[in-house]
Amino acid sequence: MEIDLLIKNGMVYDGGNVPSFRADIGISGGSITLVGKFDGREPDLSIDARGLAVSPGFIDTHAHSDFTLVADPRAEGKICQGITTEINGNCGMSAAPLHGMTRERREEDLRELGIRERWSTLTEYFTLLEKRGIGLNIATLAGHGNIRGSVMGYGDRGPSGRELRDMRDMLREATEEGAIGLSTGLIYPPGIYSYAGELAELSKVLKEGGLIYTSHMRSEGDRLTEAVGEVIEIGRKAGVKVHISHIKAAGKRNWQKADRVCSMLDEARSSGVRLTCDRYPYTASATDLDAILPSWVYEGGNEEEMKRLRDEVTRARIAEEMGQQVLSDDYWKGVIISSVVSEENRWMEGKTVADIGGRLGLDGIGLVFRVLVEENLRVGAIFMSMSEENLLKFLSLPFCMIGSDSSARCFDGPTKTRKPHPRTFGTFPRFFGRYVRGEGLLDLSEAVYRATMLPAQTFGLAGRGRLAEGMRADITVFDPGKVLDRASFEDPFRMPEGIRYVLVNGVPALWDGSFTGRLAGKVLRGKARQQGAMCSK
Repeated sequence: MEIDLLIKNGMVYDGGNVPSFRADIGISGGSITLVGKFDGREPDLSIDARGLAVSPGFIDTHAHSDFTLVADPRAEGKICQGITTEINGNCGMSAAPLHGMTRERREEDLRELGIRERWSTLTEYFTLLEKRGIGLNIATLAGHGNIRGSVMGYGDRGPSGRELRDMRDMLREATEEGAIGLSTGLIYPPGIYSYAGELAELSKVLKEGGLIYTSHMRSEGDRLTEAVGEVIEIGRKAGVKVHISHIKAAGKRNWQKADRVCSMLDEARSSGVRLTCDRYPYTASATDLDAILPSWVYEGGNEEEMKRLRDEVTRARIAEEMGQQVLSDDYWKGVIISSVVSEENRWMEGKTVADIGGRLGLDGIGLVFRVLVEENLRVGAIFMSMSEENLLKFLSLPFCMIGSDSSARCFDGPTKTRKPHPRTFGTFPRFFGRYVRGEGLLDLSEAVYRATMLPAQTFGLAGRGRLAEGMRADITVFDPGKVLDRASFEDPFRMPEGIRYVLVNGVPALWDGSFTGRLAGKVLRGKARQQGAMCSK
């Protein structure tokens, strides 16, 4: 048997949640051609995996690399974790479609990353990635925020009949171009202004192609159970698979809701709703700082938001509403400024709102107003808002997958900026090191299944997620006794331990712990595109 690369003597966890077994794996032409005993002539390229675990490459079910992969395609921060495939376009924000006000809103992101290329459709975006090469495989959801913003702008209103038809057409076009589903970000504009009926109507487009609806829900705190109920109802009404992004109970007063949420999910699944979720293994979240403002502040886009934040009377109204949320001094001690744009405020990165406000003589709300205005809203923040007990509950759900909720960054170049959440470099090693090995939350076979085959099946990634003959050779070889994250909030740009080899489509991306720089990733298009291609033949 002629093979290009041999992995020998490893303990194979094939992704199927079955007991591990010792076997050799042969790879040829980017696919797995042997799982068993190899007795032929050994190729020049081989890995002795004695004492190591051999698994399918990990699939990051919740990524935000839509633009960073254009700025730097190497994706080192994901490769070093053993990730070979990402699901992008989450939280209602995708690389395309980009039209009208949505296109205007993304210009700052593109300029900040030094991206000169411009595109409007997924086809144009995919073509750009394929021409330049990417370090890992990517699939993408179509962002509801992109679609609504392109058709309706950022106003707080429901769509007209014509606008709803235009949104359906734009979503259908995106799925025909290769989107694997629809994502919503219902705490961000313009998704925050949508209503459940609108989302259910759009989701009927997904049913046509057997695609998935994912959601950053309308609330992850005070109205958590109502938000979970909305996702379940959309799945039931539209008859589609639904997926809850980074499931959590945020805010100490809401921690006790986790058990009720788990029961709701189990009941929905028992009643026939095809429901899954993902979670990152941290108790801190990260998003834009202005996400804590009342929703009416965002209406009309960034310019209107800035006008409101500069107006003293409006600021007083915002402060009053935020004060009613019981944002105590302890709350601001748990909010860390992770990124700003200006050099003048760079000293704030990595410090809490409480510490910065104390230095400047401002309370928490006053500091938020000041930094948002000075940075033209471009402020990232980390929120220490979750409990470890609830994290374990959510990770224990048999239908919960792992998602980093981060973008692909590198250890040098245009994406090595600021202080991103350590999940950017540590999610999967932390899951396997701290929670699988350390806490004994799952056995290793189930953990691998949750990181590989389950997401491949959930998101329709044909040929991925399993070590079997004929499958694509996305493979991670790691030391289960040593794998662990090293990234921290103070120093996030740190390599994890224990990930030894990573193959993307049979090509080494990480070899004995070192990056190869090879760009062997593929754009993975969804079922609707595949079905259309078959019909056109």
